Amino acid sequence: MRHTVKAASIMSVAALALTACGSSDSGGDATSGEGSDVKACLAYDVGGRGDQSFNDSAAKGLDQAKEELGVEIEEVEASQGENDAAREDRLNQLVDADCTNIIGVGYIYAKAIGGAAKDNPDVSFAIIDDASADSEGENVAQLVFAEHEGSFLVGAAAALKSKSGKVGFIGGTDVPLINKFEAGFKAGAQAVDPKIDVQTKYLAEDGSGFADPAKGKTAAEGMYDKGADVIYHAAGGSGSGLFEAAKANKKMAIGVDSDQAKTAEKDVQDVIITSMVKNVDVAVFDYIKASTEGEPLTGLQEFDLKDGGVSYATTGGKIDDITKELDDYKQQIVDGKITVPSK
Repeated sequence: MRHTVKAASIMSVAALALTACGSSDSGGDATSGEGSDVKACLAYDVGGRGDQSFNDSAAKGLDQAKEELGVEIEEVEASQGENDAAREDRLNQLVDADCTNIIGVGYIYAKAIGGAAKDNPDVSFAIIDDASADSEGENVAQLVFAEHEGSFLVGAAAALKSKSGKVGFIGGTDVPLINKFEAGFKAGAQAVDPKIDVQTKYLAEDGSGFADPAKGKTAAEGMYDKGADVIYHAAGGSGSGLFEAAKANKKMAIGVDSDQAKTAEKDVQDVIITSMVKNVDVAVFDYIKASTEGEPLTGLQEFDLKDGGVSYATTGGKIDDITKELDDYKQQIVDGKITVPSK
């Protein structure tokens, strides 16, 4: 079964997410809850809890489920350079730990989820950021987002705030998912200024590109040296290097996944003018909540701009002067007047 999440469901869960304040133990230790037979287990991408971005957004949803739904939780983390077999072994360890719901955080788990789900039909699985045949299964929910739509808005913000007419994009690795961020960012910037110069850099050919702040900093410094004054990243933990470079060069940066003007180190938060917020926490919570209600999600679950699955952050007031323009672009996307490219 393949279907799309309805707006009312997403917005109600998003409202709950805004009030969440729970926390959980990390490092793979199980934490007991009360009031539910569901044991929700998260297998993080490289960087794990504490990356201030993608993984932390997923962790927020898990924490909320523990506090509000009374579920038991457990967490494990991917290692650099591991293969699909190692990832599938990790998922099967969670099955052995009596997890009823297992979530793979990131497309790197696609084949592992597909294999583990087939071998364990009584367990509910979910994967974030993958809609391929590799992860399909009758007991699998594919949780995906319209990253290109959110990236369009921060691309427009970059162009509106740029004084040099030059902006940059840093991606963790050159794969279709991250290409969506780049495509949307470029389209948004060019909607504001068709002649704008958009510099692009991908950090690695594997998952290490999402956990290497030094590479992120070097890439950003190169772009700032070439005249860029606003840079957007879709590089997970490597984005902290961008923020350091922006601080040192007195330039602007744009965060991703989480509202990074809140989650980044305090000494660099002031250089982050906005973030493309991908509400992974909403997807994780929604998936777990459905199981506690006896209606586990399966198939494709898409979180887009219209449903509140992606958005842009205004923390710090750095873009208060351009929110009218951004909201106008947002409405045009929602109304179908602007079709944002994903490639």
